[in-house]
Amino acid sequence: MVLWLGFRYRKRASLNLESYFLGGKRMHWLALAMSGSVSTFDITGTMWIVSMMFVLGMKSLWIHWMWGWMMGAFCLAYMGKWVRRSNVMTGAEWMITRFGDDKGGKVARTAYALMAVITLASFIGYAFQGIGKFASVYLPFSPAVCALLIIGVTTLYVVLGGLYSVVVTDVIQTIILTLASILIAAVAFYHLSPGTLHNLLPQGWESLTPTWRLPELAGTTGSQYEWFGALVMVWVIKGFLLNAGGPAQMYDFQRFLAARDEQDAAKIGAVWSLFLVVRWGMAMAIVLLALSGIGDVNDPEKIMPLVLQEYLPPGIRGIVIAGLLAAFMSTFSSTVNSGASYIIRDFWQPYFRPHASQKSLVTSGYIATIAIVLLGLLIGFQAGSIHQIWSWMMMALGGGVVLPNVLRWYWWRLNGWGYAAGTLAGILFSLVALFIPELPMYVVFPIVAAASLVASVIVSLTGPAVNPEILKTFFKTIRPFGWWKPVREQLQMSGDPGAAARPTGEKTGRVILNVVLGMIAVLSLYLAPMYLVGHWYLYAAVCLGTALAAVGILYRTWYLPVIKKRE
Repeated sequence: MVLWLGFRYRKRASLNLESYFLGGKRMHWLALAMSGSVSTFDITGTMWIVSMMFVLGMKSLWIHWMWGWMMGAFCLAYMGKWVRRSNVMTGAEWMITRFGDDKGGKVARTAYALMAVITLASFIGYAFQGIGKFASVYLPFSPAVCALLIIGVTTLYVVLGGLYSVVVTDVIQTIILTLASILIAAVAFYHLSPGTLHNLLPQGWESLTPTWRLPELAGTTGSQYEWFGALVMVWVIKGFLLNAGGPAQMYDFQRFLAARDEQDAAKIGAVWSLFLVVRWGMAMAIVLLALSGIGDVNDPEKIMPLVLQEYLPPGIRGIVIAGLLAAFMSTFSSTVNSGASYIIRDFWQPYFRPHASQKSLVTSGYIATIAIVLLGLLIGFQAGSIHQIWSWMMMALGGGVVLPNVLRWYWWRLNGWGYAAGTLAGILFSLVALFIPELPMYVVFPIVAAASLVASVIVSLTGPAVNPEILKTFFKTIRPFGWWKPVREQLQMSGDPGAAARPTGEKTGRVILNVVLGMIAVLSLYLAPMYLVGHWYLYAAVCLGTALAAVGILYRTWYLPVIKKRE
């Protein structure tokens, strides 16, 4: 079906680059939200979530701050609209909107595009590790062969249909994946009784309260989590900075840019997390089943396929595996399509083919898609485990760009050279984690982030400010909050109406309130099915009630004044 859809949308996608990479900005916001959501519901990430919960219990949820799992709250409140107002094709092209088209702006664009391609290629390598381990449990091939077969099929429809085929197939895969997740949760719920779980789980296993040290992990394969409290601190700080700097993953940016308008972009952020709720119930179900019936496991990252093989009968197992393959394909396709857009829009077109026809650029997009897949496969062959490549991407490489990404939105004095210097310094320092893998992330992240911040600030302050006209246009178009007083004063002196306060509903205090309410709603919605599967009914009821209360308040503070009124 997905291959057929690739052929079906090939003609529409090949009209021009905007059609190929942004679907012509004509797709419905709900489809874009489903696509973006299921793209983060990847099979490799779910295997990693299960392995972490198997080792650490519910405390492992603190780990997920590192990849920005509260992104939906920030994007519904303000970031989705900010991104859509930029009206560009890629996150790197956005740099021209912010810094101008001079040398500083171009070097910032190139630095971001370089970071994006490296990150997205690493995501492909990460997916390669996960799908190989998963499929090799069921197929008589090695993990590498299994991964190459599945990646080959997925690459074909991404090449043909661009974002059209990615989004349409993601909607189909969301439905399959939701059904699969509910089936697994139901099996665990009925298989395990409250009495069984009470005898099975250590005291406090279901608690979210972090502990400073976990001495029982010393000398084990989980020894990197021994100083858990220090890790929680850097995970949470990194997560807040990541979300405040824009959509968390490189392909997330693309979904908001593809929205029809800024109201649709805010709606995408509002429902983004909703389609991920079933993922957490499924992860809990797999962990509890593993703890109850799977013996010694040499590789915790293989727990998920082993549980499905052991506990699901034929037929149901087929539906579940199809759903999880759909999860892999959706994530992989989004990653590849986004990576190719950076290669073409930010390297190939501006530097090598500035006057190329749209048809020629779309053809180049096909080649770029295949090229980034090959680069990702090379990274995947070099990685030893899901954990190794994920930790490096999120905390080392990701830490190198997180602060420049924050400064670009909130600090007027950052210039293109400063952004590029901070990003490149972050990339260089992140290599420390590759060459000295024994360094814990609570040491690596502060070093990488501090180096990136210092480079950005020093280079920006020692160089010229961005052209005032570029800054004023950016301020009027995006309407950001933060340290923009000098730009606002310039607009006021010239009598420009762009200096006026932001429209009703976008004032900073209301935005912050909506972010907090959104975070409460998202976290509570994730926890409710997890506690329900584990028969902790009171906890589940409290979480569900909290989520409904937060959503009810958001209806008054966000939907009515910001969305309904503007429409």
